[in-house]
Amino acid sequence: MAGSDRGERAWVRGAQHGSVADLEALFRHHWPRAYRAAYLVVHDSAAAEDIAQEAFLAAVRSLDRFDRRRPFAPWLHRIVVNRAIDWSRARALRREAGDAALGTIAGAPAPGNPHARSLASALAELPPEQRAVIVLRHLLEYTPGEIAELTGLPRGTVNSRLRRGLDHLAERLGEDLE
Repeated sequence: MAGSDRGERAWVRGAQHGSVADLEALFRHHWPRAYRAAYLVVHDSAAAEDIAQEAFLAAVRSLDRFDRRRPFAPWLHRIVVNRAIDWSRARALRREAGDAALGTIAGAPAPGNPHARSLASALAELPPEQRAVIVLRHLLEYTPGEIAELTGLPRGTVNSRLRRGLDHLAERLGEDLE
C-alpha cells in the first residue's frame, strides 16, 4: 500500500506540473471506483460516466490547491458522490421516468450470491443521501469518520444516514428473502 501511495503522490506531483502521462495514470487508477461510486448512487450508466468524468475534470482543475500529503482517492470520491447526489436530486425534481431498476443494470449477480439482485433493488429505493453513505461505507470501505470528513457532514448525520439506510435494506431484504 505504501508503494502505491508513493506512486500516487508522484502522479499527483507530475500532474500538478503538467505531465499528461501522470494525469493519465491517475485517471486509469481511479476511474473504476469513481465510476462505480457514481453509478451506485445514480443508477444510470451514462450519467455515472458523465459524473465521474466531470468530477475528475473538476479535481484536475483544482489540483493546484490539492495537498499532496493527503490521499487523492477520498478527495476525488467526495467530488464524485456530491455530484451524484446533486444529479439524483435534480432528476427527482424533474420527475423523470424510465429509471431501470438497479438490479437489472448493475451487472450479473455475483456467483454464489442469489440475493445480489434483491440487494441492488433495495439499494435503488434509498434516498440518494443514504445510498451515498452506504456506497462509501460498504462498497468503497471508508470509515464513518472518513465519510464525515469526505462529505463535510457531522459524524452523527453520517451514522444516522447509515442506520436508516441499513434498516431499510434489512427490512426490504427480509421481505424478499422470506
